[in-house]
Amino acid sequence: MNRIRRSIIIAFIALVVLALAVPSMVGLLTDWWWFQEIGFQVVFTTQIATRANLFLFVGLITAGILYLNLRIAQRGVILNPVVVRVGPSTPQLDTSRLVRRLSTPVVIVIGLLAGLGASGLWDVTLMAMHPTRFGTVDPVFARDVGFYVFTLPAIAAALAFLFALTLGTLLALLVIYALRSDIVVHGRGLRFDQRAGYHLAIVLAVLFLIAAVQLWLVDSANLLYSTTGPLVGASYTDLHATLPALRISAVTAVAAAALVLYGAMNGRLARYSLFAVGGYAVIAILGRGLYPAVMQKFVVAPTELTRETPYLRSHIIATRAAWGLDSVEVKDLGNETTLTLADLRANTPTIENVRLWERDPLLQTFGQLQEIRTYYDFVSVDDDRYWIDGKYRQILLSPRELNPASLPTRTFINEHLTFTHGMGLTLGPVNQSTAEGLPVLFVKDLPPTSSVSLNVTRPQIYFGELDDDYAFVGTRQREFDYPSGDQDVYAPYKGTGGVRVGNVWRRLMLAARFESSNVFFSQDITDDSRALYNREILGRAQKALPFLTFDGDPYLVITPAGQLKWILDAYTSTDQYPYAQRLSDGTSYMRNSVKVVIDAYNGSLKAYVAAPSDPLIRTWARIFPGILAPMDSIPADLRAHLRYPDQIYRIQTSLYATYHMDAPVDFYHREDQWQIPVVNRATGGAVPFMRHIIMKLPGEAQEEYVYMVPFTPRGKDNLAAWMVARNDGAEYGKLRVYRLSRQTLVFGPTQIENRINQNTEISQQVSLWDQHGSSVIWGDLLVIPIGSSLLYVQPMYLRAAGGKIPELKRVVVAYQNEVAMAETLDGALSELFGGSSGARAAVVPAAEAGSAAGNDTQRALISEARQHYDNAMTAQRSGDWARYGEEIKALGEVLSRIGTAAPRR
Repeated sequence: MNRIRRSIIIAFIALVVLALAVPSMVGLLTDWWWFQEIGFQVVFTTQIATRANLFLFVGLITAGILYLNLRIAQRGVILNPVVVRVGPSTPQLDTSRLVRRLSTPVVIVIGLLAGLGASGLWDVTLMAMHPTRFGTVDPVFARDVGFYVFTLPAIAAALAFLFALTLGTLLALLVIYALRSDIVVHGRGLRFDQRAGYHLAIVLAVLFLIAAVQLWLVDSANLLYSTTGPLVGASYTDLHATLPALRISAVTAVAAAALVLYGAMNGRLARYSLFAVGGYAVIAILGRGLYPAVMQKFVVAPTELTRETPYLRSHIIATRAAWGLDSVEVKDLGNETTLTLADLRANTPTIENVRLWERDPLLQTFGQLQEIRTYYDFVSVDDDRYWIDGKYRQILLSPRELNPASLPTRTFINEHLTFTHGMGLTLGPVNQSTAEGLPVLFVKDLPPTSSVSLNVTRPQIYFGELDDDYAFVGTRQREFDYPSGDQDVYAPYKGTGGVRVGNVWRRLMLAARFESSNVFFSQDITDDSRALYNREILGRAQKALPFLTFDGDPYLVITPAGQLKWILDAYTSTDQYPYAQRLSDGTSYMRNSVKVVIDAYNGSLKAYVAAPSDPLIRTWARIFPGILAPMDSIPADLRAHLRYPDQIYRIQTSLYATYHMDAPVDFYHREDQWQIPVVNRATGGAVPFMRHIIMKLPGEAQEEYVYMVPFTPRGKDNLAAWMVARNDGAEYGKLRVYRLSRQTLVFGPTQIENRINQNTEISQQVSLWDQHGSSVIWGDLLVIPIGSSLLYVQPMYLRAAGGKIPELKRVVVAYQNEVAMAETLDGALSELFGGSSGARAAVVPAAEAGSAAGNDTQRALISEARQHYDNAMTAQRSGDWARYGEEIKALGEVLSRIGTAAPRR
């Protein structure tokens, strides 16, 4: 009977292990095929090998140490074991024998858990094995920063593991020896069996020695990240109170280890252990708790600036180096000059590229005019610049991606075999509109057509921001390409992306991965079909390059050959840079080290090193050889579209507002602290004032594409400075700050906003529109530097009552004390400066754009009519006749508007 019960238990355990292992094996195998497809096998094999080695090494060490100590504790005859009785009718249970039976499976489980936990430290282990010097030492211990970034985390993790393992072993031994009656209460103390006493003393002494190493090496180094004083880093109290206390505590721990061993040899383990633990605790409380607090309050606080000055200097230097602020170029503009019409005409490219369309209103307009079918979505709008018809133009574009959740019929064939990709994009200039206030579109419709020198020859988007589901291409089902009138156009996939289905075994694995039996049984999927998965570009890049973090704003580029490529910005970062200011997540160092390019059609992924001097990326390049290409190998047509990434620029500008003060006294008093301006009015953009602009920087001969942000003094409204991140050519990645004179007042955005609000003409126009039920949407207030002067521009959009399309209706321009509003930017500039700026027309004449505008408006109305019809049918099926009547009435109104908007011939 026992044999049958044991067989059942073994079979059950085998089934559980199999149920847990099979999904993991399926995931590993299909991931291996995917890494083979993109050519990043070294990432997969290195990561898996490191995880496996850590799992085995730590698991075996844990299980071995625990098993050895438990076996030692359980040796010999038990003269007086502890027994328990569960109930009056049950026999007595020998607890020591029960522990002996359970010890082996418990040890195995603990070893497995420890191994699993350690396998997650694969990146820490690999970095410790391939360290790179930073060439900068910390100001306290004079160690290279690379020691703290690469080596110390691994040492800290190893010591923490050993401490936990030793402490767990000690607790387990105490329980076992107590159940064996080798530890008994004798009078007012404890009596230990001699063998048990020696064993426990050795383990406790090892615990004290590990603690001593932690205190001397790890805890002392962690002072470089302290926040005790007015800075991040070791302050006066840390170095003059806490550090000596840590050293004394470490020596005390060593003495405690010796005291415990001495007590075991003299048969007084309990007393000497109590002395050792008590003495160590007293030193820790007084030396590392009370003494630093007293010094901080009564010695440092009364003269904080004097005592903390050298440490503030170290903090400022480290922060500027860690965040790339030490290379910011600073230029003084002097007093603001009077802006003239001649200045505007001399900066015509800047005026011609003033961004009048904001992302949010434009995204709404694209959705109404260019989605064309309900299963297409515009997810985001991206800034970029192109040479178009011989002119350097700033544009806004949005990819048209497929959203399977919006398909009219959601079946396996529709979602995974037929509707497999998005189609094309919409692209237009930032500053032009039609006579009706709609955006001018250079590239539009399906299939994409272009009215300029940009052409899209391969518009299919198989890999994008929205494609997170799998698809099969090369099947017996026709692939939908794009709608064309009443008929649909189909086209097979001709790319090289995807994992080949191959034989039945591979098909079974893919079916298990996607959790779909249809994949295995479908007759439409052949051996030559290819499975496309991990199609969402951020997730795809993160899986291929797991040691990087990615900016959340990828952008699409049209190559000269008409292909679509995604560019993603990737960062290396660490929270171990000594003395540097930290973010809320602990990050204290970051570099935009890698540019990743993903083909929207094939899904091919290439990574280029953008910061070759970064020690972190140099380390990862050695760990994963061959996957990171030098920047000079990126195609020139893609290099021309690289831009300074958004996330790190926001961090740098936020930090620079304080850390431009490099003198400790100024930094402490914050007497020249800046801030990014804040306005009261809700505008179209999520974060105002940070904008890409094509402009001619003061002192430069050529216009360039920059990322610009202004600064005002903290708590004040006037402008203090502005910063640009340069994006073009050899100047890419350079940061420059232009400081304005303190002797003259330069109006800031809040002051200009107040002047706009107080303008009678503008207020009357806004009130008039509001009375008719229309919604006025204000765009962001743009700060446009022209030489050493500043021009403010703010677009105004109007959305009709019940409508969904914002239309650009007015442009407000402000300069110094003057404010003007007109239908166009050039009109407002003419009103302010007494003549045309010479820029190209921002409103396209009716002869050029009337037909397009009419078609776009009619297309939007048709889309709205279709939506009301669908809603009416849904209401009818659900028996909601009240809603049905409302939708039919709304449909009739839209149809009448379509008749009115139809273009006359």
